Amino acid sequence: MAIYALGDRVPKIHETAFVHPEAVVIGSVEIGAESTIWAGAVLRGDDGEIQIGARTSIQDNCVLHTMPDTPTIVGDDCIIGHIVHLESCTIMSGAQVSSGAIVLHRVVVESGAIVGANSVVLNDTIVPAGALAVGSPAVIKEGRARVEDLEHGVSTYVAKGKLFATKLRKIRD
Repeated sequence: MAIYALGDRVPKIHETAFVHPEAVVIGSVEIGAESTIWAGAVLRGDDGEIQIGARTSIQDNCVLHTMPDTPTIVGDDCIIGHIVHLESCTIMSGAQVSSGAIVLHRVVVESGAIVGANSVVLNDTIVPAGALAVGSPAVIKEGRARVEDLEHGVSTYVAKGKLFATKLRKIRD
């Protein structure tokens, strides 16, 4: 795996986290217990901090970046789908950002909220607890998130991380 310090900015990765060998982690990035960082994901904490909580999955080809004055924070028990871009935002514990979505500066996705696939959540938006944010730009639909799907996904990715940590092996270059 490609894990890099940048000057005095050094990643902190919990010993039970799984970081795929083809993911890239740079600088001020902290990854919590049992979290998973999948192939092609780039977590670049060069300008500011990126924090990933426990049991959170950052799936294939995601890009997480930050600005000097606003960190990128993803809480515990979150699902960040494939090809998501997070930039200086806060995803609270128990939330989901679905595949292809973009979440921008100072956005807060509250616990139990879901950002729909391919949605774009613009600067300074709050996605309330239990809401679904869909479209480009995203429209908030109160009370439409399906939290049971999120809870199942979290446990599935924790199990996948354990499987990959013990069974993944490269067989060809």
